[in-house]
Amino acid sequence: MSQFGGPDDFYGGNQGDTSYNFDMPEFGQELNFQTFDNTQASVPPSFEAPPPQQGLGGFYDPTAYADNSYAQTKAVGGADGAGTDFDDEPPLLEELGINPNHIFQKTLAVLNPLRGTDQQILQDTDMAGPLVFCLTLGGFLLLQGKVTFSYIYGIGVMGCIFFYCLLSLMVTRSQVTFGAVASVLGYCLLPMVVLSGINILITIQGTLGLIVSGISIFWCAISASKLFATAFSMDHQQLLIAYPCAVLYGGFALITIY
Repeated sequence: MSQFGGPDDFYGGNQGDTSYNFDMPEFGQELNFQTFDNTQASVPPSFEAPPPQQGLGGFYDPTAYADNSYAQTKAVGGADGAGTDFDDEPPLLEELGINPNHIFQKTLAVLNPLRGTDQQILQDTDMAGPLVFCLTLGGFLLLQGKVTFSYIYGIGVMGCIFFYCLLSLMVTRSQVTFGAVASVLGYCLLPMVVLSGINILITIQGTLGLIVSGISIFWCAISASKLFATAFSMDHQQLLIAYPCAVLYGGFALITIY
């Protein structure tokens, strides 16, 4: 510290003098800077990510614990041209047991008894169409002031049980299922739905009511017997099954008219 000048060395000589002396004081030694020779060969930079440090002293890397299996599966499926598992799933209606194509084909078979229908479609235990037809029949009767939902349910269930037992005794070539029997009987209820809709517009009692009801019963019986004969391979037995069908749908006709 003795090499630096005193306070008076920065002033002009006297403290009363207002001039300043900006000359740097001389240090007692020179500053020597060391030089280092870079003898190592130059290494090209690497842009690859370093491996994740999973120790306690390393930083947390969220990509080290990520599951890339879905991304790899999607990339492989896109490269091969095939879709993922979601593309192979059936539609929601088919998972619920509702096939619009089968419903349409069965409805056409009831409307046109002379029309041929695939046997596998008739053996399908589809209950969506029968449920809609039963609710529609009950709704039309409710518009006439008749609360007959319990009658429709009771006659329908008893008829399905009776026809299941009857067809089990008559059919020998194929297996009879209760769902297929209930589906055919429910779809063949469509002419009764039409009859109840006509009864809303005009009163079909008396002679006119008997004629229209007879046509509806005959229509239902022929359609049901034809569908049963096709579904269960009942050759030359259509007329035998047509009579019980006419009796069953005659009960629905009585509910509709009276």
